[in-house]
Amino acid sequence: MKHPNHKNALCLENVRLFHDGSKLFELNVNVQPGEVVTIMGPSGSGKSSLLNLISGFLPPSFSFTGRVVLDDVDITDADPAQRKVGLMFQDPLLFPHFNVEENLMFGLPAGGSHHERCNKVRAALDAVNMADLGRRDPLTLSGGQQSRIALLRVLLSEPKALLLDEPFSALDSGLRGKVRDFVFSQAKAKKLPTLLVTHDHADADMSGGQIITI
Repeated sequence: MKHPNHKNALCLENVRLFHDGSKLFELNVNVQPGEVVTIMGPSGSGKSSLLNLISGFLPPSFSFTGRVVLDDVDITDADPAQRKVGLMFQDPLLFPHFNVEENLMFGLPAGGSHHERCNKVRAALDAVNMADLGRRDPLTLSGGQQSRIALLRVLLSEPKALLLDEPFSALDSGLRGKVRDFVFSQAKAKKLPTLLVTHDHADADMSGGQIITI
């Protein structure tokens, strides 16, 4: 079903989330292309569950009403694989048995020759000055490097929206700002509507977008 406005935006329309029948929150928000909207709230308030709702992985103990519209398409009941939503977590979740290039290759949509896929991955690494990391074992990378590779893998999947679930919280203070700047700059450069879940006020302040407390 088409939605008449909000081209390229992520729109939560009258979304109410319930856990075991009890309402956690209600949201109406439009996240515009390149905008980072931050969701803050205490543990148990439903922040991460909101991302599960949007991506199609809400556990059965939760229920919701309302609609999720992405790029003018109602994805509320769509199969998770068809939603075109990219997820980045606190843990980079890189495959230890793949090198960096192979990890990134995993993120690419199906299609194209092996040569073409390798070229896409190498171009992505080169664009962010990480070309020398392609053959590395991901476990030999620093935390900041792993986070950057995790984001590149998400971006190579060609999402239409980006969901960030506490992605900087495992990093030390020195790295946190650098990785945060990298993630936000990539989201804006790709014009992705981005929803950030965090406990950290600095993350929220640096996002430059609306901050919503639930």
